[in-house]
Amino acid sequence: MTRNTGFLARRDFLKTGATLLTAGAAAAPAALAAGAAKAREFPDNMLYPGAEDEAYGSPSQHESDVVRKIFPQHGQSTLTASFSPLHVQKGIITPSGLHFGAHHSGVPDVDPETHELIIHGMTECALKFKASDLLRYPMTGGINFLECGGNTAPNGYHSDPQQMPLQYLYGLLSGSEWIGVPVKLLLQEAGIDPKAKWVIAVGADAGGLARSIPLAKLMDDAIIALYQNGERLRPAQGYPMRLFLPGWEGNTSVKWLHRLEVTDRPAYTREESRHYSETLADGSIEGFSMYMRTKSVITSPAVGQTLHDKGYYQVTGLAWSGHGRISKVEVSDNGGKTWVPAELEGPVLSKALTRFTLPWRWNGDPARLQSRATDEWGNTQPTHQEWKSRYLEGSRNHYNAIQAWQIDGQGAIANVF
Repeated sequence: MTRNTGFLARRDFLKTGATLLTAGAAAAPAALAAGAAKAREFPDNMLYPGAEDEAYGSPSQHESDVVRKIFPQHGQSTLTASFSPLHVQKGIITPSGLHFGAHHSGVPDVDPETHELIIHGMTECALKFKASDLLRYPMTGGINFLECGGNTAPNGYHSDPQQMPLQYLYGLLSGSEWIGVPVKLLLQEAGIDPKAKWVIAVGADAGGLARSIPLAKLMDDAIIALYQNGERLRPAQGYPMRLFLPGWEGNTSVKWLHRLEVTDRPAYTREESRHYSETLADGSIEGFSMYMRTKSVITSPAVGQTLHDKGYYQVTGLAWSGHGRISKVEVSDNGGKTWVPAELEGPVLSKALTRFTLPWRWNGDPARLQSRATDEWGNTQPTHQEWKSRYLEGSRNHYNAIQAWQIDGQGAIANVF
């Protein structure tokens, strides 16, 4: 056990884990012997054939509570958000049916046979593509996280910590494998004016959501995503095609992509001027803050859960950075007085979720669990006070401060600053 904490080195836990987890382990063989003396009974599923499989598989009926939480915002039925259940997920891939969504004008039903992507503006020629055209191009991509710029907004906006489940605090975050056509191939085919610096991306939803994207990003790792987790995009993720910008705030990865207009200046659209600009403490505006900063959260134990018994628990969570790979995650059970390095589960990928774990023994006393991530460029999470001092009171986007969970003597867990 590490000094002054309840954390246990993983190698030591693996050596003694079986005896640590079960206080009554010694009595188990006798109980099994007593059970064997009874008449053998088989469950029904061993006595009768099961149902036929489905053409498109579904989760078990016993996991019916593992769903996204969806609700309209501000009383508008078209402005909705669906929160991913991070607290029950393992690994770094979010199933497509549980991937978060944020929709400003609902989810349109787009016909792939008529939908077109148009590239125009400061180009040698205008081009248009149907999804079937793009499917003929070379493709690339990889495993990346996607996070809404407003994820964890309640912690940034409110003066008091909000006691809501982890799913509502952090659920506008997911990880998937995204595959599609490199945007730079299409821009090179159109021929870019040397004076061009920006591209205006427009979606085919009712609101015509538009974002200004620096040309440099589109010529780097941006793709027109056609596939998510091995299958064609789902409607809520932009079917039949979406822009995907690894590491940048989710709103820039425009869904149902309809138009890329090459230009020499940003458009200062409604979304980027009103919703996705931050006001700093001195009153100045921080616009085009595209990168999602280094961040982490312990997903178990976490707010909304309860520790029912003293003993050993697997502390686990997720870390991510829009700038690159996570280099380390440290955890604390005493409010940050001491920090212990967690184990990073592979693969540790650039601009992707990274799973961290560490065994922990809870002795029944109050404890404060925290995690602190650092990426390969040395970017580390700030404290809540440091983050608040940077922005004007009432700011909510791009909140990435260290998250703390307070555990009381009865095992109840609360969100605290």
